[in-house]
Amino acid sequence: MFSLGGFSRGGEYENKTWDVLIIGAGPAGFTAAIYAARFGLETLILSKDLGGNMALTDMIENYPGFPEGISGSELTNRMHEQVKNLGVDIVFDEVARIDPAECAYYEGPCKFAVKTKNGKEYKAKTIIIAVGAAPRKLHVPGEEEFTGRGVSYCATCDGPLFKGKKVVVVGGGNTALQEALYLKSIGVDVTLVHRRDQFRADKILQDRFKESGIPAILNTVVTEIKGDGKVEAVKLKNRVTGEETEMPVDGVFIFIGYEPKTDFVKHLGITDEYGYIPVDMHMRTKMKGIFAAGDITNVFKQIAVAVGQGAIAANSAKELIDEWNSKVVE
Repeated sequence: MFSLGGFSRGGEYENKTWDVLIIGAGPAGFTAAIYAARFGLETLILSKDLGGNMALTDMIENYPGFPEGISGSELTNRMHEQVKNLGVDIVFDEVARIDPAECAYYEGPCKFAVKTKNGKEYKAKTIIIAVGAAPRKLHVPGEEEFTGRGVSYCATCDGPLFKGKKVVVVGGGNTALQEALYLKSIGVDVTLVHRRDQFRADKILQDRFKESGIPAILNTVVTEIKGDGKVEAVKLKNRVTGEETEMPVDGVFIFIGYEPKTDFVKHLGITDEYGYIPVDMHMRTKMKGIFAAGDITNVFKQIAVAVGQGAIAANSAKELIDEWNSKVVE
């Protein structure tokens, strides 16, 4: 697992105005911090965790430089160490709201006020939002009730608890197939349930899944998760025939995509109808001084993409600060 060392808790960090405040410590946030620090910008990260979805991935096989693959926790740890070595601290907190204060958008530097759920407030000239997106839920009866008691969104976290037991994996994309393969590799009895008649995953994963012998139930949705204190069964409905069945299981692993958690900036008018943050090629949002990078921008959700966007966002923040500084000198 990754190290939790190097966290800061706030305090002295509230009494200054940061050049760049990065929200999120996943691949986009880490990369933005690396570039911002190397540019000589005063940089702080606010995040509720380390690594985001990357840290929860069992094995990453498509990130350049690791031909044999690397675990998500190890890649998280390496990025975190690099950020720490550059002197960037991480405040472990969750952002509740961003307010533009003392902002003269086109004449001089902004001073954003970033308020957290722990009652802290931080000020920054520029902000890079890199919070990623959270696992989407099924929204069926029993899902909330049994979350943590058989319902999971992380095979790496909870898979070992189900060795020798029967589970269903819900989904048909890369993550669903990857996690189903991982669960089987550690001795879990897996069946995959997918609402469509074919998978959306990369061909290499589909081939590997087929070779694994994991049974798949297609054109089928989970309509209810049942149990008494813990998961004991799922109700299934075939979308073509309408037939309903009940399958005894010990666990349900849900991998049906992601949704953004951007309530803290919706009042700024920088999100789209789905809650994602649109950006231009420089990672600029609709509000000058605020940039976004990674899954929150609703692009191809890959670590390599998040890393590239994080680098661009930091560079754009530097250019904006340089522009403001040149006007002050003039």
